Amino acid sequence: MLFAVFAVIFGLALLVWSADRFVDGAASTANHLGMPPLLIGMVIIGFGTSAPEMVVSAIASSQGNPGLALGNAFGSNITNIALVLGLTAVLAPIAVSSQVLKREMPLLLAFTLLMAWPLYDLVITEIEAWMLLAMFSAYMGWSIYQGMRGKDDALAAEYDEEIQAQKMSLKQGISWLIVGLVLLVISSRILVWGAVDIATALGVSDLVIGLTVVAIGTSLPELASSIAAVRKNEHDLAVGNVIGSNMFNTLAVVGIAGVIHPIDLDPLVLSRDWLTMTVLTFLLAVFSFRLNRPTRVNRIQGIVLLLCYAAYTIYLLQTGF
Repeated sequence: MLFAVFAVIFGLALLVWSADRFVDGAASTANHLGMPPLLIGMVIIGFGTSAPEMVVSAIASSQGNPGLALGNAFGSNITNIALVLGLTAVLAPIAVSSQVLKREMPLLLAFTLLMAWPLYDLVITEIEAWMLLAMFSAYMGWSIYQGMRGKDDALAAEYDEEIQAQKMSLKQGISWLIVGLVLLVISSRILVWGAVDIATALGVSDLVIGLTVVAIGTSLPELASSIAAVRKNEHDLAVGNVIGSNMFNTLAVVGIAGVIHPIDLDPLVLSRDWLTMTVLTFLLAVFSFRLNRPTRVNRIQGIVLLLCYAAYTIYLLQTGF
C-alpha cells in the first residue's frame, strides 16, 4: 500500500503541473489564432481546468471503476465551492460584477438540480450519459456565443490580463499543449491505479476515494488559480473558474464516464453527495449574485462554506467505511 500512496502523491503532483502547462499552452495558442479573451477563458481555460477530472474519470471508467469517476466529478464540485471559494473568500472577500457570470450561475444550479434525473434509479445508463453530453454541447455553444459578444464584460478584461501574462510564441504554446496533454494521461493512469489500490487496502469504495483524495487533488488547479486571481484583484476570474469547472464536471465528466461504462450508484450518492453539491451550489448563488448590483462572497460566508465542507467530509468518512 505504501507504493500506492506514493503513486497517488506523485500522480497528483504531475497531474496538477501538466494541467497548468496544458491550459497555458492552449490559451496561448488560441490567443495567437486571434480568439477573443472571453471566448478563450470560457471555453479553452474552462475546459483546461477540468481536464484532470475528465482524464481521470475517463480512465477510471474504462478500467471498470466508474464509482471513482463519479466521485471525482461530484467531489470536485463540492471541493471547488466549499473549500476553494471558501478558503479564497476567507483570505480576501470575492467581489462579483461580471454579467456573464450572473447569467451562468442559474444555468449551473439548473444542471445540478437536473442531475437528480439520471441518479434517481441508482444507475446512469449510456443513453442518459449521451443526453448529458448533448446538454454539454448546447452549453458549449452558448458559451461560444457569450464569448463572442461579451467583449466589454468585466470577466473579459481579467481573462485578457491573464492571457497576456503568458508570453509564449505559437510554437511554444503548441508544444506545451501537446506535452501537457500527454502527461495528463500518464499522471491520471498512475493516480487511478494508486487510488484503487488504496481503496482496496482500506476496505472502502472507490467512490469514497474519488470524493476525497482524488477530488481534492484534481481541484488543486482551481484552488491555486482562484487564490492567485483574488491576490491580483481579478475576483470575477476566481468565481468564473469554479462555475466553469463545475459545469464541465456535471455534464461532461459524468457524461464521458457513463458513455464508457454505465455507472451503478450507492443510494448515498443521491441523499448525501448530490444533495450536498446542490445545497452548496444554491449557497453560492445566494452569497455571490444579485441581478442589478455588484456583490461579494465575504469572509463570514467563506467560513460558512468551509464549515460545510468540514461537516460533509466528517459525514462522508463516517458513512464511507
